[in-house]
Amino acid sequence: MNIYDKANDLAKALRESTEVEEITSAMKLIEADPEAKAMLDNFRNQQMELQQRMMSGDMPAPDEMEKMEKLFEVLSLNLNIRRLFDAERRLSVIIEDVNKIIADSLAHLYGGAEA
Repeated sequence: MNIYDKANDLAKALRESTEVEEITSAMKLIEADPEAKAMLDNFRNQQMELQQRMMSGDMPAPDEMEKMEKLFEVLSLNLNIRRLFDAERRLSVIIEDVNKIIADSLAHLYGGAEA
């Protein structure tokens, strides 16, 4: 069994998943709507800045986090953006589950329970 072949099979399955198809479809609709695209781009830029700050140890103030949550809620009123966010969330769950499966399969190496 070649691990790289299995990893490539997994990558192909992810690319062909309903979630990735939904993300692609929603993005096409958002790209066709300049206002929605600008709002989403602005949100993503702010989100990335916050994440970078947090990774460097600069925790944002509660009011900044609240502002981002409200912006997320406003963006979610756009059906195409909400569709994108929902598909991204579902894909994220899949990736987390796959990571957990892999980590659990190796837990016995580090004193954890064998999977």
